Amino acid sequence: MEETLKEVRTLARHLQQSSQAASSVSELGYTNLFEVSDQSPEEVRKNIELVACQAVASILDGRGLAFTFAQRGSATNVQFVPELDRNYLEYKAMKRQFADSSQVKRTTMMTRLMQLVHELAKKNIHSTKRDLFYADVKLFEKQQNSDAVLEELSLMFGCTRHSLQVTASEKGLVVGRLQFNDDDDFIDCTKMGRSGKNIPSFLDRPAEFILLVEKDAAFQRLAEDRFYNTYPCVIITGKGEADLATRMFLRRVKDALKIPILGLFDSDAHGLKILSVYMQGSEAMSHDSANLATPDIKWLGVRPSDLDKYNVPRECRLELTTHDVSFAESLKEKPYIQKRSAWVKELETLLSRKEKAEIQAFTSKGFQYLTQEYLPRKLREGDWV
Repeated sequence: MEETLKEVRTLARHLQQSSQAASSVSELGYTNLFEVSDQSPEEVRKNIELVACQAVASILDGRGLAFTFAQRGSATNVQFVPELDRNYLEYKAMKRQFADSSQVKRTTMMTRLMQLVHELAKKNIHSTKRDLFYADVKLFEKQQNSDAVLEELSLMFGCTRHSLQVTASEKGLVVGRLQFNDDDDFIDCTKMGRSGKNIPSFLDRPAEFILLVEKDAAFQRLAEDRFYNTYPCVIITGKGEADLATRMFLRRVKDALKIPILGLFDSDAHGLKILSVYMQGSEAMSHDSANLATPDIKWLGVRPSDLDKYNVPRECRLELTTHDVSFAESLKEKPYIQKRSAWVKELETLLSRKEKAEIQAFTSKGFQYLTQEYLPRKLREGDWV
């Protein structure tokens, strides 16, 4: 085990020696970028009351009810900042006016949510996004509407969604060498069995690295085999797409423990895209990249070059679809991919061979091949990019 972890420990020392206090976009001279920050319930309450007073004054002045906030991130207003290795939101103002017939309902939703969030802040209690939707089903009609307006409130107040006292349903899981406090409960993740612990904050650090896993099936194998006992690590999964709670948790664990993160994802462009969302942040949440993005994740596998190296059977490889090819070609041109020549090379391998594979393809070589052969060899060789 000592020999297997030698390269991981070298990587950890390198990360600790090169770590510096993270610069902000303003310190780097970017004046057009927007990011939110954590605010206390009291600050949120005061901000809501200030906006409400401004709205009343606007109505009394004859200007009508209107709200202005930063436009949410999309492909057209997100900028990659190479110095911080993250995506950031370019500020573009959006105005919502009650006098505009096409915006009446959305403006009404915004005022209603402000009322609900004000109550949460005043009482210093939390609510799930689902509960907020059910607080006024007739107005919101579907949760997608209340969720979208909630993000607009975050942009208007310049605070994280977590600061609004609203949480999403727990999706991600964690198991391994990690102990943390969840409200008043002390959680030891070595005692979570194969099911893991739903992700929420934390404490202890007997782990030497974090293994970030794309899918629940691979997580279950790692948990059942107690991989973290042989190779001291914390294993985290978002069970597919990277949800906000898992992304925030990963960032907090990395900041607290200061140990390497190794990513285990499917050998396809979509797996690499999910990994990049953990690293650089998503376009839609680019205003909160400082809290959600975790740069410096190493791509451990399953990389396209691994399929031949580890003799993955042909019948376990899938042919790329037309969509897969176009998606991979588009991803290859992204600035955060171009910054990493080894990633570009892997995508070129994917495109030239026109085949992909899931992590579960290793099951064809034995149920425990992933935990007893593939990952130990990867760690021993320091085979990550």
